[in-house]
Amino acid sequence: MGEYTRRKIMQGGMLAAVTGPLAAGAQQGGASAVRPVAISSANGLRAVEKAMEMIRGGADTLDAVIAGVNIIEDDPNDSSVGYGGLPNEDGVVELDSSVMHGPTRRAGAVASLRNIKNPSKVAKAVMEHTDHLLLVGEGALRFARMQGFKEEDLLTDKSRLAWLTWKARKFENWGPGLAAPDADQKAGIYDPEVLAWAREVAAHPPTGTINCLAVNERGDLSGVTTTSGLAWKIPGRVGDSPLIGCGLFVDSDVGGAGSTGRGEECIKINGAHTVVEMMRRGAPPREACLEAVRRVAANYRNNRKKLEQISINFYALNKRGEHGAASLWNTSGSGGRKAQYAVNDGGQSRLVECAYLLER
Repeated sequence: MGEYTRRKIMQGGMLAAVTGPLAAGAQQGGASAVRPVAISSANGLRAVEKAMEMIRGGADTLDAVIAGVNIIEDDPNDSSVGYGGLPNEDGVVELDSSVMHGPTRRAGAVASLRNIKNPSKVAKAVMEHTDHLLLVGEGALRFARMQGFKEEDLLTDKSRLAWLTWKARKFENWGPGLAAPDADQKAGIYDPEVLAWAREVAAHPPTGTINCLAVNERGDLSGVTTTSGLAWKIPGRVGDSPLIGCGLFVDSDVGGAGSTGRGEECIKINGAHTVVEMMRRGAPPREACLEAVRRVAANYRNNRKKLEQISINFYALNKRGEHGAASLWNTSGSGGRKAQYAVNDGGQSRLVECAYLLER
């Protein structure tokens, strides 16, 4: 009998004793073992499709998941990652990423990287070409230049509008911020949908990221997490995404895990490492993710009013190919979308509902 099984028996069956949203949420999101399989956060349908295509073609799992998230990093319409990501409070896009390669037990990461739209590739270069694990700020940029990465402006017109709108809301007397959106609208640069999006983002800053994990037929695991971080952050702020054990952790003997959402909360519980350790003790991926969510809630003594300010999700994939995910809330964002994650296990990429702790 494993430690996890013993603990559940001693607690009298934790989930069975819970009523309401947790019990309902815990019924969702698990999957039986299939290999190969790739999973990601909900914005990664194209990422898991690409990763699966490459794995079936014989590619290394790390190359596969990085190629998958590169699609999202390159997409100017995804404002949470790479090119087009929402900037810091100075209007500068700063990117973070980490990678872990299960077969060789190596890792690499970058944080507060500017002007390079594929931080996941730079993180891999750190892993392959240095004996360091994490490079930050100007040092990370200098390293990227030496590796031949091209510098470019990552702030798109769309993300710039959101930043200006936020500035106008935060600083009422900040003239350019108040004037620019209206001027742009009169010039025909933005349509009403984009303006509505900018106002929503300014009012409710997202914490978007993409995490992607994959296992091949042999049980080789790898993972990547990449992000533009918290919108309007203080320059230099670093969340969980580039921190090994927080936004990403892979153990080739057990499985891998990642996180999206409020990075500070994930860091406080070493989220991804917590999930993998729960799986090591015998917990299925979904339950391992729920345990991490419970620990976030416990830091606030399960105070619902305080937790309403937090959005966080965990994703897990074990060596057998079983996967699961859990969210603090049953819906994500102000639009009321169900908390979901992306899966490809050889067929069409699909979204699967996450388990959850609390119901809005």
